[in-house]
Amino acid sequence: MALAFPVKDHPYRHLFDTLQDGRIHFFNPQKLNDPRYDKLPVSIRVLLEAAIRNCDGFYTKEEDVQNLLDWEQQQNKTEVPFSPARVLLQDFTGIPAMVDLAAMRDAVAKHGTDPGLVNPKCPTDLIVDHSFQIDFSKCAIQNTPNPGGGAGSHQSQGPSRSTSSRPLSRGGSQCGGQRGSCSKAACGDLPASPGRLPASVQQIENTPLLCPFHFQPVSETETALKNQEMELIRNKERLQFFKWCSKAFKNVNVVPPDVGTVHQVNLEYLSRVIQVSDGLVYPDSVVGTDSHTTMINGLGILGWGLGGIESEAVMLGQPVSLTLPPVVGCKLVGSINPLTTSIDIVLGITKHLRQAGIAGKFVEFFGPGVSQLSAPDRTTIANMCPEYNATVSFFPIDQVTLKHFRKTNFTQDKLELLESYMKAVKLFRSYEDPSEDPQFSEVIEINLSSMVPCVSGPKRPQDRVAVNRMKEDFQNCLDEKVGFKGFHISKEKQKIQIPFLHCGQEYHLVHGSVVIAAIISCTNNCNPSVMLAAGLLAKKAVEAGLVVKPYIQTSLAPGSGMVTHYLSTSGVLPYLSQLGFEVIGYGCATCVGNMAPLPEAVVEAIKQGNLVACGVLSGNRHFEGRLCDCVRANYLASPPLVVAYALAGTVAIDFEKEPLGVTPGGKEVYLCDIWPSREEVQQTEEDAVISSIFRDVKGRMGKGNTFWNNLDSADSAVFPWDHKSTYIRPPSFFSKLSKDVPPPQSIENAHVLLFLGDNVTTDHISPAGSIARVSAAAKYLLSKRLTPREFNSYGSRRGNDAVMTRGTFASTKLQNRFIGKPGPKTLHIPSGQTLDVFEAAERYQREGIPLIILAGKDYGSGNSRDWVAKGPYLLGVRAVIAESFEKLHKNQLVGMGIMPLQFLPEQNADSLELTGKERFTITLPDSLSPRQQLTIKTSHGKSFLVTALFDTERDVLLFQHGGHLRYVARTFL
Repeated sequence: MALAFPVKDHPYRHLFDTLQDGRIHFFNPQKLNDPRYDKLPVSIRVLLEAAIRNCDGFYTKEEDVQNLLDWEQQQNKTEVPFSPARVLLQDFTGIPAMVDLAAMRDAVAKHGTDPGLVNPKCPTDLIVDHSFQIDFSKCAIQNTPNPGGGAGSHQSQGPSRSTSSRPLSRGGSQCGGQRGSCSKAACGDLPASPGRLPASVQQIENTPLLCPFHFQPVSETETALKNQEMELIRNKERLQFFKWCSKAFKNVNVVPPDVGTVHQVNLEYLSRVIQVSDGLVYPDSVVGTDSHTTMINGLGILGWGLGGIESEAVMLGQPVSLTLPPVVGCKLVGSINPLTTSIDIVLGITKHLRQAGIAGKFVEFFGPGVSQLSAPDRTTIANMCPEYNATVSFFPIDQVTLKHFRKTNFTQDKLELLESYMKAVKLFRSYEDPSEDPQFSEVIEINLSSMVPCVSGPKRPQDRVAVNRMKEDFQNCLDEKVGFKGFHISKEKQKIQIPFLHCGQEYHLVHGSVVIAAIISCTNNCNPSVMLAAGLLAKKAVEAGLVVKPYIQTSLAPGSGMVTHYLSTSGVLPYLSQLGFEVIGYGCATCVGNMAPLPEAVVEAIKQGNLVACGVLSGNRHFEGRLCDCVRANYLASPPLVVAYALAGTVAIDFEKEPLGVTPGGKEVYLCDIWPSREEVQQTEEDAVISSIFRDVKGRMGKGNTFWNNLDSADSAVFPWDHKSTYIRPPSFFSKLSKDVPPPQSIENAHVLLFLGDNVTTDHISPAGSIARVSAAAKYLLSKRLTPREFNSYGSRRGNDAVMTRGTFASTKLQNRFIGKPGPKTLHIPSGQTLDVFEAAERYQREGIPLIILAGKDYGSGNSRDWVAKGPYLLGVRAVIAESFEKLHKNQLVGMGIMPLQFLPEQNADSLELTGKERFTITLPDSLSPRQQLTIKTSHGKSFLVTALFDTERDVLLFQHGGHLRYVARTFL
């Protein structure tokens, strides 16, 4: 078989080997005959194979291969390149990347170069999943539909505003009535009403459901259809752009809406474990614009999240540059308690690893306990990797992984090739055989027997609370002073009860009342066991006569149609729906702040009593105020516990001593009465999770939906920008792009835009969630003749730099020391005026004054978001001076041409007596070098040293070019 791969001149051609009678070729690192290979952690072996295969003498050199072989000595010292097999984008973070590439085509064309040359060289998958919002939920229409759009764009938005804004009838479900009451309309016994929804939406194909009372097929719940309709109409411009991308760019695959979330689609459809291209086989690997790309490591596929800037570079053929990481071996021993869910194990491991201080390291699991974890268990653990700040949490492939693949759409031939290749290059593991254990930088041992049911909160994912101590812990939170856990509620106000009316019936709210209970997609829905446990718990609760109070905003947003399918097949979905956990659609919703407002009566009651109301969600993001501004305490919990707390109506409950509720007959029902056994869950999983559900995802992927299939998009090499659009706009990153690299320019007499403290997260910096009506972004959209109902979310407008720049540092939780209270304000130092951050930055730019930011420790922790760096760049920020940086964000700043400068050890703004009102001059030498110390002088006569966090010569090169985008654009010129 002839190979397209250039083997003849390859420096490692002597490692070439074959499988399947010479039909499949591969590079075999074992043929190096180097004893160090057998001692390498499996994750490092994947990096080594990629370096061998991609060794071209330019991006990847033979010394890189040798450094990887010498990992034990070179870790934390040497930079190595890594060329992943593919790039994964979700639409919120993916649209800026694609808009940048489209704008790069414009810039290249202006210089007389063929714009068609600008294409991803690395296969790129873009999943449209983050535009989904909850406009409708089980009990009632929660919010008036909002079609969105810009000035002059309403004709392309589908139905007119009057049509799309009309409240849609529920056909039998009455607000305030008992959840789950069945009507003929709800069961599909009445004829459909073609006028209710657009024909394109009516034809969206989804997994069939069964009515729990009449066992008649229902093509899709009305709620989900309504939410899908609004998603498609609201985001038509963005979808048209994505469709243009799928046609204009080579090597781009767009997964349309309503297939599933990026994590689920990656696991179920896109993951290949091994890649076969032109007769060459090699390990699958991936980088993505989402920090939870790490989920894929549970299947033995190396992958992690990058910023959009770095991902764009990988798409265009640049390798990822990383410091050769230490690899922490996490040894799992002991047996799992039958009452412990995989989420309890996740939270337990998360706590252990966070305390171990493994930021920036690889974690690789081994030991006999690993074999007790199913593949979904492993992906759930790997997905929490960003919460303990490791780069990856890697589970090498073993027999359990193969067993999982047999349930999926892998063919027998693919499985045989997978197993034979992985064993040939020693990427396959037997966890029961300690002789196969590699050498690790350090070993952490975790006993699975010690895991007990837990939740995490009320403000941070690392604050883990055993369920049997939840009532006591919440009381402590009320008592403690305001901080990471405390709310400081006085004793006399802790017993307050606020009555309110909801749909004609009186209820009471107290501290600890649950008002949001959301089973959502991000962490748990990849694991059938916990989802089925939630369904079985709901079934037992319904059979016992328990109900959820109707004012609690309940929702079920599955990660994909696969989840709906197995919940329906197992017979538990109707019971979840009856408790209010109805499928509201497919995509990120509550977890990213895309949720409808709570009922006004609930909000007023919370405000009246200054109550610490609670949200309980099965996701992995719950910072204070993220779900809803008035919900101050939010807990991460496994799906069955979300159901349990919804039934209880409060988090201040001791499940062992207090009942969940009382049946209509007066019988008290305790959690232990309805908690499903581990054996029951496993049996249901075995019966329900079958290969057909994976084929279902493949079918949904192939079909798309009628709306997407009929969507018009341009056929052109460059994108026809609509300058009236408020969604898609060409960014200004390539303005005044020259062919030559400009010399380093010092920063002279800069003002401080923001004076920040410790733990500034990407949530504080990057625009996310809804657009506040009094924000700078709102003023811009109002100037474009949009109404507040048409603002949509920041995520949906990430392709518009004007909106995103105005939304940078717009968080209501931002603590700016210039102001002294939370809010998106800062001090314009020359005038002494307090302004919106954008307005102050705009005034500084008009005055020609460069800007810097002062910050404390852990600047930029949290999700991977490219606007965390793009936004400050467009605000005019030239440097950030902080005590420490989250590494990924530090790389993003470098990638945008912003200098990350670190105070020297034991120094900070306070120790140097900086007020932030000085002017700062940072002099750059003619030749920069990695980790160089620079001198900063202030207008008050003070001088101090900082370290420029350029880790490599490549970082220096990127900064000198003005960032990654300009560097890549110049390669085409």
